[in-house]
Amino acid sequence: MTFWQRLREDINSVFDRDPAARNVLEVITAYPGMHALVFHRVNHVFWNLGLKWLARFFSTMARWLTGIEIHPGAKIGRRFFIDHGMGVVIGETAEIGDDCTLYQGVTLGGTSWNKGKRHPTLGNNVVIGAGAKVLGPFKVGDNARIGSNSVVIKAVPANATVVGVPGRVVEAGGGADVRREIARKLGFDAYGTTPDMPDPEAHAINQMLDHIHTLDRAVRQLCQTLREAGIEPGTLQLPELKGCELHSAASREGWPEQNGNGAVNQQRNAGVSNRA
Repeated sequence: MTFWQRLREDINSVFDRDPAARNVLEVITAYPGMHALVFHRVNHVFWNLGLKWLARFFSTMARWLTGIEIHPGAKIGRRFFIDHGMGVVIGETAEIGDDCTLYQGVTLGGTSWNKGKRHPTLGNNVVIGAGAKVLGPFKVGDNARIGSNSVVIKAVPANATVVGVPGRVVEAGGGADVRREIARKLGFDAYGTTPDMPDPEAHAINQMLDHIHTLDRAVRQLCQTLREAGIEPGTLQLPELKGCELHSAASREGWPEQNGNGAVNQQRNAGVSNRA
């Protein structure tokens, strides 16, 4: 594939993933992610030819102009897109597959001063949200999503979603339509998040609360059985646990619905539909 064919693919990928892109001229002249990528394509050739100082010099120039630092030794696949871009850092031994997307502040870094492979490898169709740090020489599987500000230090399986510090897998699996969905504007998961993404900490606490509720019911039944047998177990007033369920601020799951005026729909619990 020639340089111009690859450039055309890169430009088209911007329209697929950024609804703010209006025309080709705007993408070529006003998208720093595109500028940094073009610089890198050239610098990577210099690096492979052994012109390492020249490659590093032009990569530094690209950093001054775009705010994006891509080491000329990094391997980047087709249709790569950096949105906004300021503060993105991609290390020397990083490898990026096809159709990947990075947002501002992402770091593909290393955790060792030893030479050799020390930066992550991204599979195809990976989305990494703003401010996320992926650190170490491991693989991020195809179609994986890493939420904004996550810190990932272990391998991520294919089709998984990772959030938190340190990163935790909150979703795994996926279908054959994942690649198609990422390539579409309406199906694209901006910043590596979705409205229904679960919060792993809230989920764990809610599981514990469910367990406590179950134990409480078992104790009450045991006390009732003892009373029927003529044994008084005594009385102990425990605080009610109703209303202790946690809702993630990053997810709409579990939150009460709202009507058009912004008021909470109180009728849902009564089983009555709220119709406009």
